[in-house]
Amino acid sequence: MSENDMEKRLAVNPLFARPGESQDIPQFTLPEDPMMPETAYQFVHDEAMLDGNARLNLATFVGTWMDPMASKLYAETFDKNMIDKDEYPQTAAIEERCWRILAEVWNAPDPSNSIGTSTIGSSEACMLGGLALKRRWQQARRAAGKSTERPNLVMSSAVQVCWLKFCNYFDVETRTVPISDEHRTMDGFELEKYVDENTIGVVPIMGVTYTGMYEEISKICDALDRIQQDTGLDIPIHVDAASGGFITPFLQPDKLWDFRLDRVHSISVSGHKYGLVYPGIGWVVWKDKDFLPEELIFYVSYLGGKMPTFALNFSRPGAQVLLQYYNFIRLGRKGYTAVQQESLDVAQYLAREIEAMGPFTLWNDASDIPVFAWELKADHTSNWNLYDLSDQLRQRGWLVPAYPLPENLEKRTVQRIVVRNGLSRDLASRLLDSLRSSVEFLDTLPGPLPREQEAHMFHH
Repeated sequence: MSENDMEKRLAVNPLFARPGESQDIPQFTLPEDPMMPETAYQFVHDEAMLDGNARLNLATFVGTWMDPMASKLYAETFDKNMIDKDEYPQTAAIEERCWRILAEVWNAPDPSNSIGTSTIGSSEACMLGGLALKRRWQQARRAAGKSTERPNLVMSSAVQVCWLKFCNYFDVETRTVPISDEHRTMDGFELEKYVDENTIGVVPIMGVTYTGMYEEISKICDALDRIQQDTGLDIPIHVDAASGGFITPFLQPDKLWDFRLDRVHSISVSGHKYGLVYPGIGWVVWKDKDFLPEELIFYVSYLGGKMPTFALNFSRPGAQVLLQYYNFIRLGRKGYTAVQQESLDVAQYLAREIEAMGPFTLWNDASDIPVFAWELKADHTSNWNLYDLSDQLRQRGWLVPAYPLPENLEKRTVQRIVVRNGLSRDLASRLLDSLRSSVEFLDTLPGPLPREQEAHMFHH
């Protein structure tokens, strides 16, 4: 068959009857022959269609909606490589504007003397913050003629897994302060039991992943002040503000957690969470250039000009940086305040309604970031649990995870909702309808569901 005949045949054939569409393609080996781009698109499009609806995913903190102009800008800048600052100097300039804006939002005493960088996400930003803590500790120990062996990092047991990765990957001992019913977040209680001369820093969280609660950073600073008075140890703080870094400045501006506190050397945040950008952007800012050791910065010349780079990742998209700046100038302080307040209002509405249903006890009420969790009352039923409720909601299209609390409370199970920009009050009401009908169905069960809880745990 000639090429012309093939083109005519493809033009006439209905899409799903074309060669290629009407047969399987190999999944784990490369196909021998090419196919029409429309056919390849349809294969991938149809498989992706089997995923859940991102807007109904209340498990993730990651943004799932941007406005049409942002999507247009995204499509126009797919090809920009953030690391290539010589080829894309304006994108590099915009990156600097973004972290300088964050330094100002986080109340750096002199934002012009701060330093920061974009990252592929807040996990990389945390790694960089941790590396700076470790290297400054090593420098101070060497200057004092002391050993640099066995560094440790102190954090809550409810810490995000990226910090456990950091300690594992970079040979730092993990010291976790367990949470409890009396101390539901790290608040400085008994901190002296966990820090010593090998502590490179303390990492509190503004918006704990498990529950959305703020850790008490000012109280942690007070505890570290007392420890310094007693022992002489001067221990810095890196704030993991993955979610709260874009909430607290707008909704709780008087709360002391940021660069106004002397011990806070660096802060990291997810631009793709409450920064309201599509996935692929994080930020880390140091209050003062002195807090980022110069020896951690590399200078490369093979992209056309000598440029500094401090990152675990090298080539990465520049589009999300432009989207972050778009949000900054599009929304401004008042716009961010309005968007975050709406999310918080919806979260608190959901929390009130869920508590009023009867079977549940709130772990927290979304008074910090727009996230809250709840437990099933022990006396409500023995026939079903929160994993079963999560299954029922999934059947109705909603992803609402159930999981055990961290160390010290691991026998307790909670369910959590993350409210993001795009979950309207109307959609929230539909979620409540689904929740009520799920509970009504489960309450009609004559006995326990015949399956293990562990089979239905969402991996956190």
